Amino acid sequence: MQTETKNAFVTIIGRPNAGKSSLLNALVGEKIAAVSSKPQTTRTKITGVLTKDETQFVFMDTPGMHKSKNKLSEHMIKTVNDSVADVDIAMFVADCTKKPNDTEKSLLDNLNSKNGKSVLIINKIDLIQNKEELISIITDYSSLHDFDEVIPVSALTGDGLDIIMQVLNKYAAEGPHYFPDDMLTDQPEKVIMAEIIREKALNNLNEEIPHGIAVTIESLNERDNRAGESILDISAVIFCERDSHKGIIIGKKGSMLRKIGEESRNELEEFFQIKVNLQCWVKVKEGWRNREGMIRNFGLSSN
Repeated sequence: MQTETKNAFVTIIGRPNAGKSSLLNALVGEKIAAVSSKPQTTRTKITGVLTKDETQFVFMDTPGMHKSKNKLSEHMIKTVNDSVADVDIAMFVADCTKKPNDTEKSLLDNLNSKNGKSVLIINKIDLIQNKEELISIITDYSSLHDFDEVIPVSALTGDGLDIIMQVLNKYAAEGPHYFPDDMLTDQPEKVIMAEIIREKALNNLNEEIPHGIAVTIESLNERDNRAGESILDISAVIFCERDSHKGIIIGKKGSMLRKIGEESRNELEEFFQIKVNLQCWVKVKEGWRNREGMIRNFGLSSN
């Protein structure tokens, strides 16, 4: 007798730096979303897929909700609102070290008008010594929305992740698997590569620059070297908004660009399980975050 398949579509929402992408990576079991301490590291909707036995879980990571500052921000906010509009389960991720802010309250107001299931994820519990402090945080968020479940977790240590999966499995509905069972993400290879490079740039550059960079993969070619070993040649361009930023990204005698490139190459080799020859270039596109054409070219449009 054939087992009935089930699926669950889950949107991950919350404030910037609440740990949404870290949670997605931990649940899927593979790093598919860029992670950084910089706000708004995630710019578009990223889909992670986890198939366990008869159930397929489809997770949608979204940008952190924030106030619009430019056209790119407008696209990011639209992505969040669209993701909440039609979803089976919303996982609202909160940082347990912070009180609810205005952007979270706005997001929860939006959630109040929806009929889907909602789960409050209280993240970063590894940072709190006295776990009784969690009660007041849970009370604060529960007063803003009637959550179906509340789960304290640490995406960093993995504490509580099994409880999340048990709850989500409970809400899964009968239906087909929309992705191959061995698929982890719907992100094209070039997008994953670009995100890995952008993450390394975010983690190495100062506060002023990261929001103004984008990365594209200009060329991709697999070949064999003389020893018959497969090598992936990748040519990437890091775009920034000012000439002064270009100098900082390149660094003294190219030191910063080399560091970004070396860290990126190491992770690319680990992720794709192939030797990588990475060439990184830096170009200036002034004010690209306010230019619709450039936003579309970089694959960051919400439309």
